Amino acid sequence: MIIKAKPIPFFIFKWGASFMIWLFRPRFNKLIIKKTAIYANHSYMLMSNHIGFWDGFWACYLSLNGIHESGNIKGFYVMILEKQLQKNMFLRKFGCFSIAPGKVSISESLDYAAEVLNTPGNLLLMYPQGNLESQHVRHIVVKEGISEIIHRVTGNCQLVWSSNFVEYFESFKPSVYFHMLDCGTSKDFQLQVFSQKINQHHNACMQKQFRFTDESQ
Repeated sequence: MIIKAKPIPFFIFKWGASFMIWLFRPRFNKLIIKKTAIYANHSYMLMSNHIGFWDGFWACYLSLNGIHESGNIKGFYVMILEKQLQKNMFLRKFGCFSIAPGKVSISESLDYAAEVLNTPGNLLLMYPQGNLESQHVRHIVVKEGISEIIHRVTGNCQLVWSSNFVEYFESFKPSVYFHMLDCGTSKDFQLQVFSQKINQHHNACMQKQFRFTDESQ
């Protein structure tokens, strides 16, 4: 049976996230968001490459500073593995709900995710790769499960991708660059087209971001 979220009011979540950003922001040199257009009166599925421990912190920062300013977020949700949520039930207060691949309850989890996205102002955080991978991968493999959620959504939902890269360059502290991409809405979603679009974006951003020798030479 699915473990549903019991989120605290968003203004409290926003205060807590702002405090967390204030607390951990000094660990980084720069946090730079390359913004994209955000649709009003929509829900939002925020997706990015899944590269490490700081992903959750970066997602909060990106949600508040890259989406909330234009989209007016009212609820923040995250789908996580059931066994992880069972060990940390307090995460329900921060919008986390469970999914258990291979179990009967998976359909209930997908329906719940779609229900979240049917409400304007809600944001659902997803990592389409499904696993942690290096930021240097050239091809992001999108798991088909994302289609199962999006095809259940009946409201207006914007799909937003962010390719996140970490660099030190001349600084002692790392800088994080968020390259956002508007991927349209759930109504015109096609998995193959979506996958091609984010991979083209990811590779283009990688070439702009990194200082490396031209590999064609």
